[in-house]
Amino acid sequence: RRLRIRLVAVSMLSLFIVLTVIMGTMAVVSWQNLTDNADFTLSILEDNGGVFPKSEDFILEGRVPGKPDKIRQFSPELPYETRYFTVQLNEEGVILSANTGRIAAIDSETAMEFARTIWEKQSTRGFLGDYRYLVHANDQGYQIIFLDCGRNLDSYRNFMLTGIGVCFGGMLAVLFLLILLSGRIIKPVAESYEKQKRFITDAGHELKTPLAVLRTHAEALREDILPEKREQYLGIVLEECDRMAELVGRLLEFSRLESGAALHREPLEFAGLIREVLEPLELQLEQKQIRLTADLPELPLTGDRERLREVVGNLLSNALRHCPTGGAIRLALTREAGWACLSVCNDGLPIPAEDLPHLWEPFFRGDRSRSRESGGTGLGLAIVQAAVTAHGGSCSVENIGQGVCFRIRLPLDPDSTSGTAEHA
Repeated sequence: RRLRIRLVAVSMLSLFIVLTVIMGTMAVVSWQNLTDNADFTLSILEDNGGVFPKSEDFILEGRVPGKPDKIRQFSPELPYETRYFTVQLNEEGVILSANTGRIAAIDSETAMEFARTIWEKQSTRGFLGDYRYLVHANDQGYQIIFLDCGRNLDSYRNFMLTGIGVCFGGMLAVLFLLILLSGRIIKPVAESYEKQKRFITDAGHELKTPLAVLRTHAEALREDILPEKREQYLGIVLEECDRMAELVGRLLEFSRLESGAALHREPLEFAGLIREVLEPLELQLEQKQIRLTADLPELPLTGDRERLREVVGNLLSNALRHCPTGGAIRLALTREAGWACLSVCNDGLPIPAEDLPHLWEPFFRGDRSRSRESGGTGLGLAIVQAAVTAHGGSCSVENIGQGVCFRIRLPLDPDSTSGTAEHA
């Protein structure tokens, strides 16, 4: 819940900053264009004594304020669509006359009041209400030109209000979507966090058990209790040390695969590799009276030989561990549309359906017990999935009758995918 709140808060803050920057930029640019156009019109009136030039003298050019070398064209309709008035003052600021013939909203008295306000402000250019003004010197003293920008300012205000409204509505829509989808967005992060937490807990538990055994027997050896059992205790200590070394090695192997360690790829024959892994297991198969059937056609592929040996070894060890005495294990290697598919099936009790998706997780055990009777470190299948995924393949598991079947798919070499698919 805290992560969802942080996600929504950070996302909304980021959106607010972006929209503020966008609206601020648009506001500044629009305001600059408005004032530039007003100043351009004022510069034409300034150059012509407070009036637009007569038609016979009219030219479609004018200077740009602040840029004396830049000439800008303007529309011949400009004099007819522009509303303005002028006020003439002497050098002491005494109003001499007011010309309001080109505006209906302002009378002479109001025009002179505007002029007094500007004279007191000692400003030469700016806005007074909806009017842009310009103070310039002439032969009689000073002339103040007021340009009506009311319509342009209204358009600017409406544009800004509309923009702010759209941004506010957009933020509400994004907020609604974030609240609606944030759970789905953070689900992978939450699952990863839970897996990491469970992994650390399980790894600590797996290490805690042999450490407790080591401590108990080490204390017994130190106190020289029952000297006749010294060799037995030393054997147990060494056995637990070997178990811890195996667990730590598998943890490191799993960590390397999960972090994307580089594979040492080389051309290999997959069926031959499987037979190499099977040979050392023949004695265990005989001891448990397990029947093994294998259909292993030749399938060349490119991969990391040691990683794939470990994949096959883990699958076979898992099948041996859970196959009952007198049961059967079936191996089948097939080619399916560019993939080498290995199935390792064993007799035994079916796995509960709700546990099937979790079998590839580190230290997962369906009964949730931490018993060591079944042997293993709980990392074998996790390493299988990590190694197969690193090769670009996939893993699956399903119940079949009175048993379980694990399958892996590995990509074949492109030049070996032609021909008829072989079946078990």
